[in-house]
Formats: sequence, C-alpha cells, structure tokens
Amino acid sequence: MTQLTEETFEKTLQFFIRSDQIDLRDVSFIDPYGMVGLLEIGELCMLEDIKKTILLPRSSEVQRYLERMDFFASAKRYFCLEPMHVPSPAAAGKAADSDVLLEITPIERSNDIHYIVGRVEERAQSILVKHLRYDDRAINSFIVALSEICQNIVEHSENKGFVGIQKYRFPSLGKNIVKIAVMDAGIGFRKSLSRRFKLRSDLEAIEKALLHGASRHEDEGRGHGLAAVRRFIDQWQGRLSIRSGTARLSIIPKWARGKEQELNLTNFPGSQINIILPEV
Repeated sequence: MTQLTEETFEKTLQFFIRSDQIDLRDVSFIDPYGMVGLLEIGELCMLEDIKKTILLPRSSEVQRYLERMDFFASAKRYFCLEPMHVPSPAAAGKAADSDVLLEITPIERSNDIHYIVGRVEERAQSILVKHLRYDDRAINSFIVALSEICQNIVEHSENKGFVGIQKYRFPSLGKNIVKIAVMDAGIGFRKSLSRRFKLRSDLEAIEKALLHGASRHEDEGRGHGLAAVRRFIDQWQGRLSIRSGTARLSIIPKWARGKEQELNLTNFPGSQINIILPEV
C-alpha cells in the first residue's frame, strides 16, 4: 500500500484488523483521514486490550509530515512504533507558513472544541483566505460547521475522537483544497438515533441525521448541526462523506468522484467524516 486516504481506508481496515502489524513502509502519501483513521483503529484495539505494531514509512518526508501533524503524540499511546520514533529537535519544521490548518487533535470535552476553534481561527487568514480565497462570511460558516461536527462527538459518540485539517494542491482540479477529517470510535449514528427512531440500517441512520436533521434528543431545535454542515458544503461546492457502521453516505460535487451510497462495508464503530473544500 502506497497511500493512506479515504479511498484506501476500506482495504486498510480489512488488512489491519486481521494483522498484528500495520505495515506502512511503502506509504508515500498520507492525509488527515488516513492518520485519524489509524488512530481510531488504535482506539478500538485498546478497548480490546490489543496493542499492534506500526512499521513506519521508509520515506523520511512522510515521517516528517506525520511528526508535523502531531500524529506520533497520539499514536505512541496505541501502537508500538518500529523503528522507535524519536522527535526531531526542530519539531519537524512547524513553520509559520505551514499548510497545516490543524494538527491531529483529540476531542473529548467541550473545552477541546474551544481549543480547536481557536487554533483554526489563528490560521484561517493565512490558509483559508490566501489559498482558498474565502471571505469573512465563509470563514465564519466554516468555523460553525467544524464546531458542529466536533460537538457531535462530545454529545453522541460516548468515546473520544480526533480531528485534523490540511491544505493541499489538487492537480486535476487546478486549485487548492482543504481536507478535514473528524472521527470517533463511539456508538455510531444508528445506535444513537435508535433511541428515538426505528432504523433498518446504518445508511438510513446517516440519512436521517444528515438529510433530515434528526437527533436523539427530543428537544426542539436539537439535531440541526449536520444540516448546517450540509448547507455549508452545498454553498461552497465541497465534498462530504459520512461513514458509520457498515455504510457511507456522500455529497459529491461535479468536480469530484465517488459513490453517493456505499453498503456492506467492513463494520467499524462510531463515525468517520471527511470534508474537502475547494478554492473559490
């Protein structure tokens, strides 16, 4: 395997669940979804008292990137790393002009969301304005959408989550993009919503939350978080995918590829959300 992204996550999941080792030696590209996905696999293993070994990429460039994204800070809690990771004195080049909008950050409490929003707001001008050409209104909508997704983890997952955000150049589009990955290994959409609704599948649960604003809470006004995220995605022609249990539901703009609905995936608890925002 040479890439670790949403596109390769299903193969990654199938292989890593069966194997005692997670072999990343040939990986030449990894994005926030790949990193956060690994950590959630680690979280699941830890709940089962299993500690697997990660064979780190041979590429020093990929290793530096993982360090710059603070991947190792969380990974060493879940995995044995080979070769043993030793942080570089220069903190892997965390420069002011970095394309990292948010390093891999855990989400457990509301205070974590305040920290995440603060960090993103600090870097919004240099990344969202400069590279995506977003105005203040777009940035405010972005912050609201990010907060809502993170809040869902605190309120619904009953487990910790992770978020990571990075800017890239998208050659086939000829534009810059920002990738946002937010995941948890909690109870997932179906179990959360089944307290109020009769649901036949994971896909139906995701649809109910994303397309109809359903919530497990009966309070009026609750459950509109993902609806706000969807409106933001539609407005800025972004790509959104939500995976939970054995299903994935995606909103795919004209410039992107993928399936809108995927069923019978490898069962994986919690929710895995991926957002791609293009330059205006």
